[in-house]
Amino acid sequence: MGVNRSIPWHVWCMVAATTSSMVGVHWDISWHRSIGRDTFWTPAHVAIYLCGVLAGIASAWMILGATFSKSSPLRATSVRIWGFHGPLGAFAGAWGGLAMLTSAPFDDWWHNAYGLDVKILSPPHMVLAMGMFSVQLAALLLVRCHANNAEGGTQRRLDWLYLYVGGLVLVNMNTLILEYCFRVLMHSGIYYRSIGAALPFFLFAIAAGSSQRWAATKMSLIYMLFWNGMNWILPLFPAEPKLGPVLNPITHFVPSTFSILLVFPALAADGILERMRGRSPLALAFAAGTAFMAVLLAVQWPFGSFLMSPAARNRFFYSHMFDYRTGPNTYLQRFQFFPWEKTSAAFWTNMTLAFALTILLAWMGLHWGRWLRTVRR
Repeated sequence: MGVNRSIPWHVWCMVAATTSSMVGVHWDISWHRSIGRDTFWTPAHVAIYLCGVLAGIASAWMILGATFSKSSPLRATSVRIWGFHGPLGAFAGAWGGLAMLTSAPFDDWWHNAYGLDVKILSPPHMVLAMGMFSVQLAALLLVRCHANNAEGGTQRRLDWLYLYVGGLVLVNMNTLILEYCFRVLMHSGIYYRSIGAALPFFLFAIAAGSSQRWAATKMSLIYMLFWNGMNWILPLFPAEPKLGPVLNPITHFVPSTFSILLVFPALAADGILERMRGRSPLALAFAAGTAFMAVLLAVQWPFGSFLMSPAARNRFFYSHMFDYRTGPNTYLQRFQFFPWEKTSAAFWTNMTLAFALTILLAWMGLHWGRWLRTVRR
């Protein structure tokens, strides 16, 4: 098979879809925190569902072209599913786009039936999240497939694009556990257990699938820049609550919490993976996973104290911005940590689980990442 010398439009389309979804999700969370439930056609919703439309168009073009045109260049990099031909990522993208568009009327009905949801993990949101993740998986597979079939400058550009999509995957997973990642929980074991359950698999897997060194560190930087970039931009625009009760009057969009300081534990994990190159995945996962969680605890615990201090009440760390439903007597507005675990035994149980989950998922991720390095269809 010949070497690809350019990045096809359908790859860019899938990457644009993943970007649109994460912009829309951040915007929508801020919309709910600042305005409340408005209409189905909010700009944030449009940005989210644009992801499904773009993924559907790109996937349909790849599958139909490879199926009905034997001269299609995609035919050589296709798999066959139910009689249809297409790259593996195209099938993931088609399912993801369909799931996202299906969740749209489901979400609208849910709000009309039950009102404003205060939980991220509502049933329609879970359907939407699965669809978005499937689109992100599609983008990862497509970019990795083309990178594995390319060389030179094209391969380097594709590998950076691959890490960019990986950063958006981390954004997506952090969003799913957002309710456990606010600063009031940074001195609780549930905070670290939630991160250990959500992020290590994708961080280690996508990094292991990259041909670049220090891939986890680069991906973490992309995640932090995207996450905080959205939170720096959103308060520049006016917003006011349209639902009551309004416990905290606001005039501009409210951001979520500051990103996890993921670059530091990722840097530690990358360093160990570099030094222990060639060792078994289990040894790598134990050493790098332990270092990841230990460094995360070492930097995030004092950072939580910093976010509670007056020094963090500025536009950069935005710890003084609260949504309209946050009352003055809440732990958040009083800048106090919430004691999630009522006993020291419960705290240490969660911390033990945090380390155990990180090691286990790092091991699983390293195995999947090695497979990603071989994807050519």
